[in-house]
Amino acid sequence: MSGSEVIPKETKPLSRIGRKLIVVPGGVKVSIKDNLLTASGPKGEVVQSVHAEVNVKIDEQTISVTRLSANKFHRSLHGLTRTLIANAVTGVSEGYQKTLELMGVGYRVQQDGEGVILNVGYSHPVQVATMEGVSITVEGNNRVHVAGCDKQKVGQIAAQIRKVRPPNAYKEKGIKYSDEIIKLKPGKAAARSA
Repeated sequence: MSGSEVIPKETKPLSRIGRKLIVVPGGVKVSIKDNLLTASGPKGEVVQSVHAEVNVKIDEQTISVTRLSANKFHRSLHGLTRTLIANAVTGVSEGYQKTLELMGVGYRVQQDGEGVILNVGYSHPVQVATMEGVSITVEGNNRVHVAGCDKQKVGQIAAQIRKVRPPNAYKEKGIKYSDEIIKLKPGKAAARSA
């Protein structure tokens, strides 16, 4: 086949992610109605909307996602839909958690009902509330755990907490994810003296 030859749309390969079957673990129930997929399990319940242009088939222990055609729009939906459904199934069976750490002298966090209060160098403490299905717990005075069955909500609350005081690469202060690597920079004065 020459380099200029174009593969017809209908013969393009399926999405490598989209064609993978989703295995439903024991204790998890999945149903779909009116383009809304509901997954319930030991960690809670997640309702995920499914685009009408994608077919979702639920068997006893597996879920398969197929697209209507090979055009660009359907191909873009294929892998996305499969990933969203897989995240919902994983969330209700295992759950998701993000841990944040406070860096800085005097920086601390304390529990405030279901939310937290952050003291991170401002003239006033900052309060962050949670949302339904997401729990926030404090470990010590500088670690926060955000957990829940909905991956998107967990990520959103964790991002809100981090946004209060993003990590500063020059001063080694701020709020960072526990697995986030901050490359410290020397700053202008230190660089000049070097």
